[in-house]
Amino acid sequence: MIRIFLTGYMGAGKTTLGKAFAREMHVPFIDLDWYIEERFHKSVRELFVSRGEDAFRQLERNMLHEVGEFEDVVISTGGGTPCFFDNMDYMNACGQTVFLDVHPDILFRRLRVATQQRPILQGKTDEELRAFILEALEKRAPFYSQAQYRFDAGRLESRRQISDSVQRLRNLLKL
Repeated sequence: MIRIFLTGYMGAGKTTLGKAFAREMHVPFIDLDWYIEERFHKSVRELFVSRGEDAFRQLERNMLHEVGEFEDVVISTGGGTPCFFDNMDYMNACGQTVFLDVHPDILFRRLRVATQQRPILQGKTDEELRAFILEALEKRAPFYSQAQYRFDAGRLESRRQISDSVQRLRNLLKL
């Protein structure tokens, strides 16, 4: 049975690598944020705003526990998911956890072009975006570091790099 949780900051490539890896392994891919949006018929942002952070994080935890029961699956978590409740302990107990580690400069480059899709980043200058990324990474490092595996996901810019990364991840997980 395969149950893999991909963690990491936004822009780390959890969805990009997760989809490709799941396809290679012939298992479903679940993006936790998309799963939540499908279940509640609202965007994560709308749920966050309407319910407040505490209620959203509880809902996210509940949905994590739901998808964590699925077998033969690759799950991409939200960037903040590992940082709340016992989420990292839970993921480590019921599957393999992989922290997609990406250098802050690469995250900056990826997120800089995606600010329109990510409301939390809108309106930030380059300097503010860099500071935002660095501060968040520092806060989240103690949680991300609890993953069973650390994977350099800095090279996901082309099909070839994604394919190479899938093979490297497969080797790391011995699958």
